Amino acid sequence: MIPIFRSTDSEAMKRLAASRGNKLKEAESTVRRILDDVRRHGDRALKTWTLRLDGINLKRTGICVKRTEIEQAYGQVSPEFAKAVKRAARNIRRAAKQQLPKAWQITDTSGIKVSQIIRPLDRVACYVPGGRFPLPSTVLMSVIPAQVAGVREILIASPRPAPAVLVAADMLGVNKIFRLGGAQAIAAFAYGTENVPRADKIVGPGNRYVAAAKKLVAGECGIDFVAGPSELMVVGSKGNPDWIAADLVAQAEHDPDAVAVFVTPSRKLGLSVQAAVGKVLEQMTAAGRSLAAKALEEHGGIVVTRDLDEAMELVNAFAPEHLTLLGDAAKRLSQVCSAGSIFLGDSSPVAAGDYASGTNHILPTAGAARVRGGLSAADFVKTISVQELSAPGLAQLRKAIVTLARTEGLEAHAHSIETRFKAHGATPKKC
Repeated sequence: MIPIFRSTDSEAMKRLAASRGNKLKEAESTVRRILDDVRRHGDRALKTWTLRLDGINLKRTGICVKRTEIEQAYGQVSPEFAKAVKRAARNIRRAAKQQLPKAWQITDTSGIKVSQIIRPLDRVACYVPGGRFPLPSTVLMSVIPAQVAGVREILIASPRPAPAVLVAADMLGVNKIFRLGGAQAIAAFAYGTENVPRADKIVGPGNRYVAAAKKLVAGECGIDFVAGPSELMVVGSKGNPDWIAADLVAQAEHDPDAVAVFVTPSRKLGLSVQAAVGKVLEQMTAAGRSLAAKALEEHGGIVVTRDLDEAMELVNAFAPEHLTLLGDAAKRLSQVCSAGSIFLGDSSPVAAGDYASGTNHILPTAGAARVRGGLSAADFVKTISVQELSAPGLAQLRKAIVTLARTEGLEAHAHSIETRFKAHGATPKKC
């Protein structure tokens, strides 16, 4: 059962806050060994760890998914699935096009031109979890923004790519799918192996081991952010208890480490939601109920606050991956400073963003929303500054540049400016 407590219960609040980071730290020691092994031994280490952790014999199946497997996958999905992919992809692509940074140029009258050009990354790897559920939606969310950005080569890694994953990837035109998962997959794309090319950037969600691996390889290649177990915070003093409960359980069924929290100044509503959560759990299969109940009991909670102002303070302190603002709380959008993705009102369930509204469901977790939002097309491009100065333009800046350079003790910097104003053949000042 999901616990209910007041915001003044310091121990309960500490547990709620700490539950997100501990698992990641615990995973890092295990992950370091895997990363080092793959860096040193390449494909051999990949095969060893994949067999040990995922039970997949890559010597028999091959690291890459074969074309025949993809063709067979079409026979294992429904026509409705293909239509759903097309509809969701259209909305995701439309939103992604708005996310790209723009090229620009500024020119002043003396001939100083400063501009920005945009260039896509060359190769990216999209991680698609392959554990309890097939996740074709993650294929859409990671691949489409990269395509919009103009990435030349897009790779997919998934330990057990389900037919729906293979079909979604193929419908998007991605045919390089690697049968890899966990920390070993992250290591392969970070360092490169005999059969896995090194990627410029690795994106996508995953369990604690995938998140820890991405964190540790961030110095070797680019990553989007640490996207670990799912999080949801729902805020409001009014709302439909059944709907709120359904959304909390929906997040809890992702992972036993998932975090689902309802924050409300109404203890009466909190108790109603607590009871409704129990009813939703009763309707689930035994396996699903066990997983969701564990997440709700260990990492979830219903927090009763003094008022909505305190609730909004908790939101910004928590920086949740998903944030739902109900009714009166939705009117306080301007108070939100930190959240991965925000859902306003009763008719905006998180599941809409998970699949088809157009926003991206690959979002920062464990407080990383304090510094950035979710994955976007902007994550797949580089912004490069360009400058061009005319002789009069440089003359205008000469004094400021030289003064600053000499203040920093960098005489050669100053000389690189001054030499352009000396007569041809003049002896340069010693530096």
